Amino acid sequence: MRILGIETACDDTGIAVVEDGHRVLANVVASQVGTHSRYGGVVPELAARRHVENVLYVLDLALEEASADLGSLDAVAVNCKHGLLRSVAVGVAAAKSLAYALEVPLIGVHHVEAHLYSALIEQPDLEFPLISLAVAGGHNLLIEMADHGRYEIIGRTLDDAAGEAFDKVARRLGLPFPGGPVLSRLAAEGDPHAIPFPRPLLDSHDLNFSFSGLKTAVSVLIDSYPSLDSVPVADVAASFQEAVVDVLVAKTLRGAQERRARTVTVVGGVAANARLREVFNERGHALGIECLFPKREYCTDNGAMVASLGWYRYRAGDTAGLDLDARARTHFAPIAGE
Repeated sequence: MRILGIETACDDTGIAVVEDGHRVLANVVASQVGTHSRYGGVVPELAARRHVENVLYVLDLALEEASADLGSLDAVAVNCKHGLLRSVAVGVAAAKSLAYALEVPLIGVHHVEAHLYSALIEQPDLEFPLISLAVAGGHNLLIEMADHGRYEIIGRTLDDAAGEAFDKVARRLGLPFPGGPVLSRLAAEGDPHAIPFPRPLLDSHDLNFSFSGLKTAVSVLIDSYPSLDSVPVADVAASFQEAVVDVLVAKTLRGAQERRARTVTVVGGVAANARLREVFNERGHALGIECLFPKREYCTDNGAMVASLGWYRYRAGDTAGLDLDARARTHFAPIAGE
């Protein structure tokens, strides 16, 4: 079964063609970094306009890469439940138009759930239960996956998501947009133990996260220097990153131990972070817990994860009508179909 996946949650226009949930025939993403870099962050109205301009072009590229045509598609899946409202609406409108014109099923999915399935694209035989850390700029959730479509949120951020904290600290350090990846590259040149930043909620009795206090600690340190030029930027970046990684890894592995899960998946934009991957693998191995990551191209927003999840949803009989709505924030459904 060949499914077209459309993802327009934020500022990336992602369209993919995936066969039987796991064979990725094409995965094309159009970035808007050039549009938003001058503003130091994503401007929602501009993001939506760029999606309108890009969506047909990206669709053509995806079909060409997949050596497919519209008539070969069996269904269209789209993120309709999480992201910038106007951006999500563009993707939903495109998906509804295609499904109607092609007379194929329409499948609406949740953005965060699609990220969970990014780890299953190339590893479809993972054994349940497993613990998944979904960590990006707009979400930070620790989720137990008991089976396909059966989830329980066992931890969440109480304030900033880790990716958001990365981007805000990068901005305070004067780094260009998008700041998170730039900060991570710079951190490789610094000393991760140079500055003893706090590890928020590391020893709490729950599995929740908090990064606003850490972000404030970095800002206070930066302000203690006479100028930004005098700040040891690489050491600050490395020490900040190490604090975030320590908390994410410790809480996730603790959750896996508490739930007796032998497998952890880490998904979302921050899952591309090299230091996070390194520490997860080191500490997970010591505990006998396998830590798995999607390919980096599936960590950031993309259509392949939407199409893959769409395949599972279709098999469960979960399709949508042409009245499918775009929503900015919908509670992540614990059970498929709710």
